[in-house]
Formats: sequence, structure tokens, C-alpha cells
Amino acid sequence: MGSLWTPGGEHPVDRERDEAAAPAPDGPPLDPSSPAPSDLDPQEQAELAAQVAAVQEELARTPAAVVVANHAIGLFQLAALHLNRQPASLDEGRLAIDAMGALVEGMAGRLGEEEAALLDGLAQLRLAFVALQGQPSGDAGT
Repeated sequence: MGSLWTPGGEHPVDRERDEAAAPAPDGPPLDPSSPAPSDLDPQEQAELAAQVAAVQEELARTPAAVVVANHAIGLFQLAALHLNRQPASLDEGRLAIDAMGALVEGMAGRLGEEEAALLDGLAQLRLAFVALQGQPSGDAGT
């Protein structure tokens, strides 16, 4: 059984189960009586479309460097989560560290004022990974 990290926390994932039929592990099951967007009346659809447009406009006003840095922070958190498990999930941590490295190092000079902190965090993750990899309790297989 694996797990899926989300901003709301880590959720177990049983890959052998039919995921489409399974409710969210930490949340209430989906309410079948909740209206789907196609079930909304025209006024509700217009309100929903206006909300989506407002969110998109806010995102468009945000500098791309800020959004990319935010994604890099998410990769940092994902790596830290896997490295802090008992035993550490080194393969999963390595993947998140490598993804963060590709993003941050590949965008060198373009991430604004957060770049130095992101590079520092990446270096800390790499040091932690090497330290854990040298410990006999580290689980290199997961």
C-alpha cells in the first residue's frame, strides 16, 4: 500500500482496490445528492463560472516565479515527508528531491527572491538523504 501527499495531509492508497469506488480516506464520502455542474441552474452555473474566472485572474496576476517557487516548496515538503517516515522512504524521497533539483536548478536565475532559500532547502534535503542512506535503518526499497 502506498500513500498520496496532498496539502491536506498524507492519504493511504491501495493500488489494488478500485479507486473510483473508494471514498477519500480522511474525508467524508462524496455525497451523491451534491449537484454536479451540469445539474446547476443557469444562475448557479454563471456564479460558478464567475468564481472560476476570478481565481484564474488572480493566478494570472501572480508572477510565474512565485507560482513555480510554490511548487518547489511542495516538492520540498513531499521529500521531507518521505524522509521523516519510520523507516524513511528513500526511493520516494529521492524522487521528490530530484524533481525539486530539476525545477530549482533548471530555473536558476529566474525564481526571484525565493531562489536562494529554495537552493538552501534543496541542499539540506540532499544532506539529510545522504545521512539517512548511510543508516542501517533506512529503507532503500520504499
